[in-house]
Amino acid sequence: MSTAALIVAVAGCLFILFIGARFLIAPTVATAGFGVAEDRRRAFTSIKGVRDVTSGVVPLVVLLFAGPHVFGWALIAAAITPVGDAVIVVTNGGTVRQAIGVHASTAAVLVIAGLVLALA
Repeated sequence: MSTAALIVAVAGCLFILFIGARFLIAPTVATAGFGVAEDRRRAFTSIKGVRDVTSGVVPLVVLLFAGPHVFGWALIAAAITPVGDAVIVVTNGGTVRQAIGVHASTAAVLVIAGLVLALA
């Protein structure tokens, strides 16, 4: 039973990676598939809010159940989000200062803290 659950969970992770990539590569198709109109800003701010809550909860669950070592690796992986956010800011009319000051610095903190914990 746990093997089947693991297979289903990994498949789910791979599928959500595909969905995320589709939002980056084909946003119009992805938006239609998500179920909201492309021009609905509130829907997308809500999506970001849910993503950010999840990004905070999941690593804490990893810490609670797997310990600081695995938590460190999870933090390093989680740094993908603020790096991506920095790129989004710069490529969509935001300033490099904002991209670095908010998003890249967040990624750096996650990577540094993650490395300290993962390699301890």
